[in-house]
Amino acid sequence: MYTLLQICFTFFFKVFFRAELIGRENIPTEGGVILAANHLSNWDPPLLAAFLSRPVSYMAKKELFEVPILKQIITRCHSFPVKRGAADRGAIKAALQELKRGRCIGLFPEGTRSRDGKVHKAEAGVALLAAMSEVPVVPAAIIGTERIFSHGSFFPKLRVVYGKPLSFEGKHNDKESLQLFSQKIMEEIVKMIKLHSKE
Repeated sequence: MYTLLQICFTFFFKVFFRAELIGRENIPTEGGVILAANHLSNWDPPLLAAFLSRPVSYMAKKELFEVPILKQIITRCHSFPVKRGAADRGAIKAALQELKRGRCIGLFPEGTRSRDGKVHKAEAGVALLAAMSEVPVVPAAIIGTERIFSHGSFFPKLRVVYGKPLSFEGKHNDKESLQLFSQKIMEEIVKMIKLHSKE
């Protein structure tokens, strides 16, 4: 199921949106890794993962797993449930298990989609997962998805830029270190957006 959807999305993004991928070599080919990206639209998860050689797992809101057919699809696509608006220890535990198995997890540190197209402050979750799992975080800048089928531009050119891996070096119970690391991730994403949006 994952491979079939990946092929479909790769064709869709490449043909209709001239999708450009930059920095894929920055993603480790094996071992646990977190992809941390800005979040502009519902197109972001498939775009972030479509062109990669390794599967990407996502947290998905718990309600989606209550729909029988949809549950089968998203489960086969390596997604796992999370409660929205609350600290979900189960989701954190599931994410840690995925990372310890050497999987790649896609996260959106802002916690929700940006309504104004700007990058907002990250929540502490991505830094906490990085600290507890001791895996690298690859910051990723998604450019253009907020304009898909809207704003007078149905088929904008899309870009995804994958930055150099970042490693958390503090303690997982040090809130200040966690916040600084989260901030560093978002700063790298903003830099990449500014650099590649001008091209």
